[in-house]
Amino acid sequence: MFGILMGMEKAKTAKQMERHLKGMANHYRIEILLLVAARAPISLENIVKAIQANEKTIGEHTRRLHRAGLIDKKYRGHFVEHSLSPYGKLFVRFLDSFRHIQ
Repeated sequence: MFGILMGMEKAKTAKQMERHLKGMANHYRIEILLLVAARAPISLENIVKAIQANEKTIGEHTRRLHRAGLIDKKYRGHFVEHSLSPYGKLFVRFLDSFRHIQ
């Protein structure tokens, strides 16, 4: 506990990092991450409209992003709002810097 408070968090294992990397390893998931970063909180319906893809496809990709720990879901009645998790924010910063490399 003390180590976490002092910023000495235990480094992630290769297996833990693999889970996050696999979580975003798809063009739809990358699009979803970038969209959620720009428009959070955002519902599945609005993600589907923005990306113009099948709702079941986008639903599966948001489920995988959530399972990988990259997006958070908050249930609001019949709707689910999506936002970036702390790890999702790190990955979006990486994606932004990566796509602007010449």
